Amino acid sequence: MIIAIHSRDVTAEEALAEALGREISMAEGLTTEPGGPVVAHSKRLDHSDEDETWSSATWADHLADPSLEHPLASGPDGDRRAILHVTAHMHPLDRELNHAEWSEIGHRIARVAGIAPPGDDQACQWIAVQAQPGRLDVIANLIRLDGTWSAQPRRLLQALVAEARNIEADLLLHSSHRQEDSARQDPAPGLGHVVAPRVPTATGPLAGILRQLAAEQSGPISAVRQLVEEVGRQAATLPGDQTEAAARDLFWAARRLHGLQEQLGEIASRLQPPAPPAALAPARPVQAPAASPVAAR
Repeated sequence: MIIAIHSRDVTAEEALAEALGREISMAEGLTTEPGGPVVAHSKRLDHSDEDETWSSATWADHLADPSLEHPLASGPDGDRRAILHVTAHMHPLDRELNHAEWSEIGHRIARVAGIAPPGDDQACQWIAVQAQPGRLDVIANLIRLDGTWSAQPRRLLQALVAEARNIEADLLLHSSHRQEDSARQDPAPGLGHVVAPRVPTATGPLAGILRQLAAEQSGPISAVRQLVEEVGRQAATLPGDQTEAAARDLFWAARRLHGLQEQLGEIASRLQPPAPPAALAPARPVQAPAASPVAAR
């Protein structure tokens, strides 16, 4: 599981559209029933609200409500961009999760992120959306119902990565996080965290190290390439010539990373020691010819 923390925003429209993979609208209903895209949400909704199917635009307005109710609220650094967006990308080889499992992941991410402390009836408004294969998006407003800013872990990404490992273990999922000392520092806003797999010991074969680096789906270069592609897609949606050029350069960078994976795979093949030759059948002992009667005399 790879965790990505996106840049915060003042509204939830863009985050929800990215989670859905399409633009939000008043015509599209997002249900909280099993099989629907909203797999978890904060407890502020009453029973009548839960029975009603809201449009994607209504969900975005619901997430923005605390910002409208408390327009002067701001974070410790004075930042008023209150919409938090966290994405969890599953491992490509993970099994298909059911509604309850997706909901469990959403609640655990929300709890660790500080937006849904247990037993806190003034906590943040948030939803967890599972609308794209192998992906869960948690979107929240960091302004609590009492008008204060939520207290998040100082090293939010590190806390989320640690919880992702716990989720992988509890749900028997594949793990992209192998090193115990990974997630040492948060990346720039909007970027997720990439963790390298366990590297073989110094006495291990060099080809094995290169094969791990070049792994198409689970290797660290692949994880970086996927994040570069994701940032490129985000940049492509922003206005301006500079962002368009940046998106194009990012896609080219992702392509070069893919070429690097292929090159490392070829080098690993050359370093792989040849298979030992097949063992030859032991030669039969040659018996000395029997002494002739003449020679024996």
